[in-house]
Amino acid sequence: MSEDRKRFRAVRHAFGAFRQRLRQRQATLGDVRRGVGRHIYRQTARVAGEERVNAWSDSYYEYRNRLLSFVHQYVDPDSWYYPYLKNGVRFGMIGALLLGLYVFTLNYNFLYLTGSMPSVEELKNPKLNQASEIYSQDGVMIGKFYAENRTPIKYENIPKSLIDALIATEDVRFYSHGGIDPRAIGRAVLGFGRDGGGSTITQQLAKNLFKTRRKQDRGILTRIPGIRAIVYKSKEWLMALKLERNFSKEEILTYYFNTVDFGSNSFGLKTAARTFFNKEPDSLNVQEGAVLVGLQKATTAYNPLKNPKRSKERRNIVLGQMAKYKFLTVKQADSISALPLVTDFTPENPYSGPASYLKNAVQDFVKKWGEENGYDLYTDGLRIVTTIDSRMQTYAESATAEKMKKLQQSFNDHWGDENPWTDEEGNELPGFIDSVARRTERYKSLSRRFLPLYPDSIMYYMKNKKYKMRVFSWKNKRGYDSTEMTPYDSIAYYKHFLQAGMVAMDPNNGYIRAWVGGLDYDYFKYDHVKQGKRQPGSTFKPFVYTTAIDDTLSNMSPCDRITDRPFRKEYRENGEDKVWEPRNSTGYYTYSNMTLRRAMARSVNSITAELTDRVGPERVAEYAHRMGIKSRLDPVPSIGLGSSDVSLYELVGAYCTFVHDGEAIEPIIVQRIEDRDGKEIQTFTAETRRAISPESAFLMRYMLQGGLQESGGTSQGLWQYNLFKNRNEIGAKTGTTSNNSDGWFVAVSSNLVVGAWVGGDDRSIHFRSTDLGEGARTALPIVGTFLEKVYADPKFKSLQAPFPKPTFTVTKEYDGCVSPEEEESDESDSTDINGEASDSTFIQTAPPTEPTAPPDTTGNR
Repeated sequence: MSEDRKRFRAVRHAFGAFRQRLRQRQATLGDVRRGVGRHIYRQTARVAGEERVNAWSDSYYEYRNRLLSFVHQYVDPDSWYYPYLKNGVRFGMIGALLLGLYVFTLNYNFLYLTGSMPSVEELKNPKLNQASEIYSQDGVMIGKFYAENRTPIKYENIPKSLIDALIATEDVRFYSHGGIDPRAIGRAVLGFGRDGGGSTITQQLAKNLFKTRRKQDRGILTRIPGIRAIVYKSKEWLMALKLERNFSKEEILTYYFNTVDFGSNSFGLKTAARTFFNKEPDSLNVQEGAVLVGLQKATTAYNPLKNPKRSKERRNIVLGQMAKYKFLTVKQADSISALPLVTDFTPENPYSGPASYLKNAVQDFVKKWGEENGYDLYTDGLRIVTTIDSRMQTYAESATAEKMKKLQQSFNDHWGDENPWTDEEGNELPGFIDSVARRTERYKSLSRRFLPLYPDSIMYYMKNKKYKMRVFSWKNKRGYDSTEMTPYDSIAYYKHFLQAGMVAMDPNNGYIRAWVGGLDYDYFKYDHVKQGKRQPGSTFKPFVYTTAIDDTLSNMSPCDRITDRPFRKEYRENGEDKVWEPRNSTGYYTYSNMTLRRAMARSVNSITAELTDRVGPERVAEYAHRMGIKSRLDPVPSIGLGSSDVSLYELVGAYCTFVHDGEAIEPIIVQRIEDRDGKEIQTFTAETRRAISPESAFLMRYMLQGGLQESGGTSQGLWQYNLFKNRNEIGAKTGTTSNNSDGWFVAVSSNLVVGAWVGGDDRSIHFRSTDLGEGARTALPIVGTFLEKVYADPKFKSLQAPFPKPTFTVTKEYDGCVSPEEEESDESDSTDINGEASDSTFIQTAPPTEPTAPPDTTGNR
């Protein structure tokens, strides 16, 4: 017997033995199956009754035998292939059952095995995460809020060349398959992914649209590495089939281009076209479209900004695919491939553009509103119309920049090579930068990294190691200088800058018209309009005079008189006896019997202190709160000189009460909110409440005009600006605090109330001379320049007008009460409340050795 014959017989015997063992196991399984069947029979019989179960069993076997008889008419049960056919049908039915169970599990996340799937409603009406846009009242978009920076477009705005490039590269049989491409899947499996993946455009859309691979959408099976990929792909296949059933091919392409991530924080075609080429989508040419399609393979590896060489290579591959599938001729593809890669990178920053500081306030307002009304600021594509006027905002930012640039030069000349952070004696504060540095995020991060073993390493990275960065600069037209600094040098550099805030409000409806929270949001994140609170100095005095005029217990008028003389007050605070003897900023007293109007116009401290004592500090605090001050006010004798911190936002809002006929009006920054389709959701109006009588409001407007009209008025610097056409009337008040740390100015007119603050990041940073640092020299020019720009605009001509005449009889004397014997003197607006005559004022505050921590600007630019 030959060797081959022996081998054949051995294989045949082995196969026979295998079949015998298989039959034995099947017999064993049959016994088990029959045992299980008997157990099920007994349990079912207990519940349903033995007769009913027997009837069910007889019906089953009857149908089974009839089916077998039918099959046996065409298939010989004694043939050799019959067992194989029988097992094949059986396993096919089991497989179909298992497949149905698997699809059921995917669809309904049975037993939390596969993770959630989108509902039928979500599949029929998919919701894109869309950026919410912020608009000025006059229709100019000023910013966005988003989780994914996306602005949807329509199919007709997508260039055909871009669609061709996508189909040629990603899914050439897109128009012929129903969501799944078996040929592409087979190619991917056989080639182990080397020749491309098997995902169709519809599958990619399912992944992008419903975020199928998020952690919150995972199930128990997706925790197993090998099974996870199968579950994810299965879900995408299933959703692709459903999407194809619900949407046309054009709609699928539109959804795809609106959802896809192009990198560089640009989601959707419209944002990507603007980011990479500064174009609208329908203006993209073939090569630009090829660059964007090429990004779908890897948004970082083929980013034209980070990797231009690889991006160009990928672009040319896309062009080659277009030529391969006849979307371009070979000649066209070759000529376009030879072109250089040209981009115009224009990234979108939600805080770029005008009103950067306002956007934080808008964000806080709309987030709270959204929580109460079921909207998400970052994903619902809201259209937020603010009260800001874009033209006024431009004028406000321009005025602030112009005046602060000049003021900073004056500040630098004033201090020369000395550091401007000093104590009350004028000596430089030791360890000031160390104190600030210890509160920065960089220092805290280094401390977590190196303490307690390597403390010297912290100082190395803070004081010795230099980083490339961009720093704010008034000297450069770009607004910044590129340099190298240590973090300590950076902190010291920024601490030399004076800061500013300015806000303008319409007193008739509460609309905020302009908001400048600082010099440049890119470098100074702290908002000096609403976030920052400082002592208001003499700008708080009008609340004292309002109390004296409006309170029926005092019932005074602008013509009532108080003598400018020393004031002494003994009082008890926190269980401690104290004596308060404020001095005038001039260091002397005129002993003139002044009218209240002249006393407020000249900002005489002694008269304000006596008047506060007459009406009571508690009543002053009460009136200030009535009119709109929200901050805590300590009812101490010095309250009238502005000893409690307030924000510029609430101070300007409170001054609006004088123009709004005694009704306090809440400032508002959002006028209305619309949904993504432009349908109005809600309109907002300012809340009002009666704070003082209309007569008192009229008299206080008259009092504030005294700052410009009375001899020695501290607001007369406003006359140098072209503000008084069309019989325009303005009232104003200046303010300066201890050591000239804060300069304030608030101007009121019939249609605008404008306030400004100027000061250092910390109270210890200031001018040493009141002639340079008082509010009339620092804050007033910002307001004056802003109003001059606004009034010069023909669109705002109507804003210039006199104050309205009272429609009631004024019962108190107010006009023509000036006496010629009143002595002339040069007053300033400084409030010295500690009893020391000096050029500047002093109000007891927290020790200046604990300065406010600035933003850590090092290493970021």
